[in-house]
Amino acid sequence: MTDANDFDVEFRGITKRFGDVAAVNNVTLQVRKGEFLSLLGPSGCGKTTSLRMIAGFEQPDEGELLIGGKDAVGVPPYKRDVNTVFQSYALFPHKSIIDNVAFGLKQRGEGKAERRAKATEALELVQLSHRADDRPTMLSGGQQQRVALARALVMNPRVLLLDEPLGALDLKLRKEMQFELKRIQEHVGITFVYVTHDQEEALSMSDRIAVMSNGVIEQLDEPRAIYDNPKTAFVAGFIGEMNFLTGTVTSANDGHWTVDAGVGVPVQGFGAAPLNEKVRVGLRPERLVVTPNSDETGTNRVLSTVLSKMYLGDQIQFVVTLPSGATVIAIEQRASVDPATDNIKPGDRVTVSWDAHAPLLLGIVDADKSNSTDTSTTKETR
Repeated sequence: MTDANDFDVEFRGITKRFGDVAAVNNVTLQVRKGEFLSLLGPSGCGKTTSLRMIAGFEQPDEGELLIGGKDAVGVPPYKRDVNTVFQSYALFPHKSIIDNVAFGLKQRGEGKAERRAKATEALELVQLSHRADDRPTMLSGGQQQRVALARALVMNPRVLLLDEPLGALDLKLRKEMQFELKRIQEHVGITFVYVTHDQEEALSMSDRIAVMSNGVIEQLDEPRAIYDNPKTAFVAGFIGEMNFLTGTVTSANDGHWTVDAGVGVPVQGFGAAPLNEKVRVGLRPERLVVTPNSDETGTNRVLSTVLSKMYLGDQIQFVVTLPSGATVIAIEQRASVDPATDNIKPGDRVTVSWDAHAPLLLGIVDADKSNSTDTSTTKETR
């Protein structure tokens, strides 16, 4: 059982409007003490507005916002026990690294020896104590971001807010900093609230992820649950790649269901399903198995035609056409497949199969909206 003391941040029915648009719409959220929580979603979903309300840069129009169990609505940013790390480093170019890190402590009135000791400790945490006397322009982008992180951590806030802090870094540095951020967060034990549109960042670092869309939280859960058991079609399509099939539930009993997803595409899975309703089913590309020289068909096995094949280093990606005319993506790990798979070429007939635990039932299809799927984030097939 939990109480208010278990949470560093709480949203209770928070709404924030800009004109007629609800950027955040009646959101309730509890951020646990010491956790790494990511707010994940596309541009305009409400994640940055949520972060800015925690920071005090925006105020909610409705609802309650608590920080450390206390009402924070109307409390100015400098009086909140939070600190923010932005994508732009905002370092003072004329000051040394250690003076940049100690700046907030100086503003708070701490003595020179005390603030230097704390700043040195913070730089050691981000592994930059050897650059203490350098200027920011002498550091790489990744190192400057570490300085910005140290400057925020040295204030020992209850909550550290991070607004796409790795967005300006190249891929290699981003991956390195993902590891570093998680290491530092676990070491200091401070609650991190992290805003990103990058699903890999969220999956690799977070204790929990809040996936947002159109101002609401579509799903809040641990990374594995978000990926393996998405609750909505939006979450399924936004987190990783997903093939979508639509069809009618033809049977549903004893914890099993069968969906007729078109000519020659019977899909069977586990769980409850609404009999005779049109539903959307999701299949992760890595759960599909492409078998050459096979004409076996049946439940969860369909004879298909290869449209294209692409090598992705240790993976092979196939795009295949199902008998219903739908196209799906299948991804095979090269180290674990039949060597004959390497010889498959476009135009070949193959069998595509999956086990009964792979299909995800993602809700009833609204006939009025079934043609409006955003193919930029999902692959909709019928």
